[in-house]
Amino acid sequence: MRRALELAQQAESQGEVPVGAVVVHNGQILGEGFNQVISLNDPSAHAEAQAIRAAGQLLNNYRLVNTTLYVSLEPCAMCAGLITHARVKTLVFGASDPRTGATGTAIEVLNHASMNHKVEVVGGVLSTDCAAILQEFFRKRRKNNANVET
Repeated sequence: MRRALELAQQAESQGEVPVGAVVVHNGQILGEGFNQVISLNDPSAHAEAQAIRAAGQLLNNYRLVNTTLYVSLEPCAMCAGLITHARVKTLVFGASDPRTGATGTAIEVLNHASMNHKVEVVGGVLSTDCAAILQEFFRKRRKNNANVET
């Protein structure tokens, strides 16, 4: 999770919402990513998607069986679907997302009863640190927007 937080800081330094993700298998990082929605003009370029794509390329396989995905923020519905289709075994996330979290906080997508693949979910890992970077990012953004409007 510490690496995911470093990646979140990288996203922030590029003006992106600070979320980072890492795919791990047997203690080895297979893929990592951070939000690049703005810089890539790609609404699917979430941290989880970037990390899963990189891992798939490394393994030359779209299935990431027996892997763990660490992400600093609870995944959205799009990313929850991606995690399921990639067959990630375990999801570990930091901060919960009460607005769009798709592991049961806002909605349940990841382990919905109709899904054929179930993912072990561990939430709240380094949650204070993960939430703090997001809160500070949006606090600065609100302050900058308020200064522009006045």
